[in-house]
Amino acid sequence: MSGASDAGLAGAPAGLSVMDATMVLVGVVIGIGIFGFPPLVAQHAASEAGYIALWCAGGFVMLIGALCYGELGSAYPGAGGEYLYLTRAWGQRVGLMFAWARCTVIQTGAIAVVAYIYGDYAQRLWPLGAHGPALHAAMSVVALTALNVAGTRYSKRLQWTFTMLTLAALAAVLVASLSATGDSPSQGEAPVALSGHPIGLMGMGMVFVLLTYGGWNEAAYLSGELREPGRNMSRVLLIGTAIVTGAYVLINLALLEIFGLQGLRDTPALGADVMQLAAGPYAAALLSLTICATALSTINGTIITGARVYCALGRDVPRLRGLAAWSARNDTPVAALLVQGAITLALVALGAFSQNSVQTMVAYTAPVFWIFMLLVAASVWRLRRLDPDRPRPFRVPLYPLPPVLLALTCAGLVYSSAVYAGAGALIGLAVLAAGLPMLRLLKPGPARP
Repeated sequence: MSGASDAGLAGAPAGLSVMDATMVLVGVVIGIGIFGFPPLVAQHAASEAGYIALWCAGGFVMLIGALCYGELGSAYPGAGGEYLYLTRAWGQRVGLMFAWARCTVIQTGAIAVVAYIYGDYAQRLWPLGAHGPALHAAMSVVALTALNVAGTRYSKRLQWTFTMLTLAALAAVLVASLSATGDSPSQGEAPVALSGHPIGLMGMGMVFVLLTYGGWNEAAYLSGELREPGRNMSRVLLIGTAIVTGAYVLINLALLEIFGLQGLRDTPALGADVMQLAAGPYAAALLSLTICATALSTINGTIITGARVYCALGRDVPRLRGLAAWSARNDTPVAALLVQGAITLALVALGAFSQNSVQTMVAYTAPVFWIFMLLVAASVWRLRRLDPDRPRPFRVPLYPLPPVLLALTCAGLVYSSAVYAGAGALIGLAVLAAGLPMLRLLKPGPARP
């Protein structure tokens, strides 16, 4: 399976310095999740100390995960990411099951999660009744799918317009948190005792924390363009993890100071509430508008990348060849976009009838996501055995400890999310299982290089 595609990418110019790559990693990780997930983390933390400990633990998992992805990315810099690693390590059927999971659960679920975060903030600006967040979420998916069907050049322009707003909004929340007077109605209120097993609750809390840290797997794509990756990759990962973890811990300490743990649990749109306390309703509305823009940017980017996974599945599975159809006129995969949009809208509809839409979507995706992350962690070990002579410009330090710790963490998160996340998790696992008999019928073609 080592072909021209590997060689071409491996020969790409290595132009990223340590700080260049660090800023890319930090920019990918710090995103819209920090505006939506802290209340859900608080709902699974029994104390303020436990809440902050979850965010610190998330930084540690980010580090060991990025180390594993850094080795895989430096050894196999071809396009495809996890799909490539899983196919090489465990065979094409596992790779195709991952593609099936990405198409039906992971990617579409991720779009629906961010669409609901967008809906919570958009509802403040334009109330649409009891199901307003769901309606806003559905409209965002329809509009951005249509934009991508119209042509990639339009979606790229939107992406460029909104990308920098995420960091601007995050900086505004941090400054407002530090300057808020602390007169939140919920401040000082004793947190309500949680029901459920403490380990299970902490496990679900980690699921939400790690969603906020999501994106560290992009380290796999930095190693191929980094100067002296064998020496510099560990620096990028250590500095990037320190920056992200420090930022998240500082922000959450400030949020606890303003709201208290119980108040944070009860805050559906915390960014707007912080600005309301610090600078009044107009500032809250302005930040809500900014967060809506950053959420739309995230949804748009996820729609763009997600549709390409459908194309890969269509190329590898002859009977799904229709998914690989490409519109030369619009330079976009129209069939893939429409199928992805339809599945995402079905998930938005599912969330509309749940008590907490974001939590339902996370429950739907989490067990499936962590199953494949566990396999990726194990791929570090397996590929060293199957392909020992492969050049690895960056090798995981303290091997095999990081991949073992990552695999054990993933196993714990699979258990917590499957057992404690409710019906949404079972639906996601059922959709994954539905792909098993399909693999026998579809007779996949030969693996691509």
